Amino acid sequence: MKNTDKNEIKIEQQIDIETERIKKNQEKLARKQQKVAKKIEKKQAKLAETVNYSSSEVQDWDTLDNTAHLFPIVAQEHMTNVYRMSITLYEDVDPTSLQLALEQVLPWFKIFHSTLKKGFFWFYFEENTKKFPQIHEEEDVPCRYFAPNSNKDYMFRVSHYKNRVNLEVFHVLADGAGSIYFFRELIYHYLRIKHPKLNEYGTGLSSETSLNTEDSYTKNYRNYTMHGYNTPNAYIIEGEHLKNHQMGLMHAYMNINEVKKVAKSYEATLNEYLVSVYAYGIYKECITSVPSKPITIAVPVDLRPYYNSTTTKNFFVMVRGTFKPEHLEHTFEDVLSQIKSTLREQINKDNLERLFSFTVGNEQITILRTIPLFLKSAGIKWYYKRTTTTSTSTITNLGSFKVKPEYEPYIKNFYTFLSRSYCQDIKGSICSYKDTLTFTISTVLKDTYIQKAVFRKLAEDGINVEIETNGVYYE
Repeated sequence: MKNTDKNEIKIEQQIDIETERIKKNQEKLARKQQKVAKKIEKKQAKLAETVNYSSSEVQDWDTLDNTAHLFPIVAQEHMTNVYRMSITLYEDVDPTSLQLALEQVLPWFKIFHSTLKKGFFWFYFEENTKKFPQIHEEEDVPCRYFAPNSNKDYMFRVSHYKNRVNLEVFHVLADGAGSIYFFRELIYHYLRIKHPKLNEYGTGLSSETSLNTEDSYTKNYRNYTMHGYNTPNAYIIEGEHLKNHQMGLMHAYMNINEVKKVAKSYEATLNEYLVSVYAYGIYKECITSVPSKPITIAVPVDLRPYYNSTTTKNFFVMVRGTFKPEHLEHTFEDVLSQIKSTLREQINKDNLERLFSFTVGNEQITILRTIPLFLKSAGIKWYYKRTTTTSTSTITNLGSFKVKPEYEPYIKNFYTFLSRSYCQDIKGSICSYKDTLTFTISTVLKDTYIQKAVFRKLAEDGINVEIETNGVYYE
């Protein structure tokens, strides 16, 4: 073989060797690039958790309203200060569309797009820069506690079950009237995604929706000279609790016109009548001897109509309907007379203004404002426990839930209910949608004797009552 041929073979071998070496280096480099890409991907995912969905580059913050200062201090796992409102549709919920609707609506609502921060003197709101909260199928006890660092630090949650959409809200954000603005828009956007023909009626926020975040307590505060309250302790309902911290629900569905007719026959408003029926049920089932502490029902009063407020924050005050048993043979009319009288004495603008101005005035006392939060908390907890012993239970009335006519064919019903609080293991909630009034009793108590007494009285008055439960009583 010629030397030239040998050299050519040697060169070819060297080329092959070099090609193989380059190939291995390229494969090695590719593996390194993959590792780097994965690290970058992980970092990007971590950064995505803190994406700021606001158009502003600076995190926004806001103060809590006067009532809201209480809730983060007293809330705990089994006394959550969370309430729920639910909308039942005529069709099963599409989770993907509901999630998209939430992501469209949330950036508009500053309060719901917030997280709670602990300052030196008070808690405060700060814009939540984390990703949108995820909706989920309902699978747990209603009105669970919003534990710190959970739910991406959002203080509301949206869930669904079959044809029902649930909104649960930590009371620090808003009261029921404020949350309805958000919930109604969520449903509007969801229905437009599911039924594009609805877009012809509009694609943005509806005209009745408010984004107002003023503290209406402070805005309407008047300097009154008051020395506190001297409210006597109320009768407290006790009993065995449901297992595993469950909540029992009983919904009574009624025709609102029937209820109004019966209330009118007693010369009472609808609210006075239902609060009295509730108090009468407690009296009949719980009071076995006299003298007894009074049966006192706390009733939240929405202050917005009195001050032309459209705030999405809390703006309500508590009044109390009271019945004092003197013997064991009181009639319903006896109970109604006392409840009606005590409520009417309190529900007027002058008295309501005095009630919330008292608490706002205390908050604005300079020496109290400068006390550190950890010291304030002890006093607030003591005051809260003191005031809760003055009420047997609470009934809230959200009034009529109204939607635009084009959405009515898709919405079947609406209801709301409250979680338990200190000394109040059972509560009532009233609301209506179209011709249906829903009276919901929520409780952690195992026995249902109070619910039965309440609904039995409604039936005795000629009201057609349809009962629905969440099933915990049959487990």
